[in-house]
Amino acid sequence: MHSSQTEDRVFWFYVLLCRDGSFYGGFTTDPVRREAEHNAGEGAKYTRSRRPVHRIYQESFTTKHDALSAEAKFKRLTRKQKEHFLTMHAVKW
Repeated sequence: MHSSQTEDRVFWFYVLLCRDGSFYGGFTTDPVRREAEHNAGEGAKYTRSRRPVHRIYQESFTTKHDALSAEAKFKRLTRKQKEHFLTMHAVKW
């Protein structure tokens, strides 16, 4: 991919609320499409048995590295820390 194409690209970190009340953090270039894939059973193995899922948070990044870093950081959090993260970003679930 040429650098001019990557400059215009947006990368997203997103959080889904699963049917069982758990949170799932992911990365995508298209949050709407990715949420639909999760709900169609085409997403991560974790979400397949926890459908439906609802996107409750998304954050854009200009680089893939930064979006993937945000995803990895979120996934390392405890449940309580994830709740705090979402509360600090004004997310209600």
